[in-house]
Amino acid sequence: MTSRGFRRPRAVALLAVVALVASCGLPRSGPTQNEIFAGSVLRDGDAFILTVDDRVNAIAGVSPALAFAQSVASAGVVGSDTLQPGDTLTITVWENVDDGLLARTGTPSSATALNEVQVDGQGFIFVPYAGRIRVAGQSPEAVRALIAEKLAEQTPDPQVQIAREAGDGQTVSVVGAVGAQGVYPIERSTRTLSAMLARAGGVAVNPDIAQVTLTRGNQSNHVWFEDLFEGPGRDVALRGGDRIMVQRDTRSFTALGATGTQNRVAFESRTLSAIEAIASVGGLSPAAADPTGVFVFRNEPEAIARQLMGNPALQGTQRVVYVLDLTRPNGMFFARDFNIRDGDTVYVTEAPFSQFSKIISALTGTLSAVDDTVTQFDR
Repeated sequence: MTSRGFRRPRAVALLAVVALVASCGLPRSGPTQNEIFAGSVLRDGDAFILTVDDRVNAIAGVSPALAFAQSVASAGVVGSDTLQPGDTLTITVWENVDDGLLARTGTPSSATALNEVQVDGQGFIFVPYAGRIRVAGQSPEAVRALIAEKLAEQTPDPQVQIAREAGDGQTVSVVGAVGAQGVYPIERSTRTLSAMLARAGGVAVNPDIAQVTLTRGNQSNHVWFEDLFEGPGRDVALRGGDRIMVQRDTRSFTALGATGTQNRVAFESRTLSAIEAIASVGGLSPAAADPTGVFVFRNEPEAIARQLMGNPALQGTQRVVYVLDLTRPNGMFFARDFNIRDGDTVYVTEAPFSQFSKIISALTGTLSAVDDTVTQFDR
């Protein structure tokens, strides 16, 4: 057999390997740019694809709005002396006679103390010889005068003193990421939300991403912790029965594709730009990433989608794919000004050269194996 005959099996095998590799899909981190663009409403898909610029950033670059309802924000501070159901009082009565109405038998003192007198659920207390008295909504001074007036009908010139103790009528519960969870009374020094949080030991997470939830009745209000100190109107007044919860920001985004790490990533600040999001997962992969193909996938609310597309007829939430080309003039600035939102998916495509390198690598390794096999056959 001629040498040409020996070469024929080798050539046939090599051609077969090349055809096989060319026809098979190589492993990759996700879709290509062309495959993403094919999902546009202008082609075969249902997503709007937009290149990020200053106009897009002005419309889509919104941050989550957290604020108190007007009814909560406008509520005045409760007077620390206003009595409420559940409050506990100590009432002391001095009488101008040796054997007074309230004096205990055999007690020489003219002062009688009624300890732990609790305001009932309907706002009343009971005082011997004065009867049942409504005190809810009144100050201790007004109640003192009322009790003295009623007792004066039976004992000469009684002197009355009232001290309000910490009862369960004017209390709030504080839970979550605070120094000391518990139930705290509303006192003169803790009549506002920030003061009560300080009383509970302050927040136990990064203040920049701490959210405070105030529940009053059936209404829950959410606010950023740092916003409480932005102005006098931000630090709301508390009411008995309020429930306060402090928790870490729960927002996150997902990073996929040719990045340093593919993962679900929690927000570490109140606002997060596309550049910061990419940096938080190790940046673009220098061996694989295509800086012209950074995509952000998002479901946009109807109002924002209408502005972005200039189409007031759009109905409901819309799928939007934002394109960030970091190689464009001002591309880095556009990416820096683009705000990532909760639930976003940040995807970086692979560069065409990366796929080419994979093909070469696959061919090199496969051809080496085929060459060894054919060499064995030739022998």
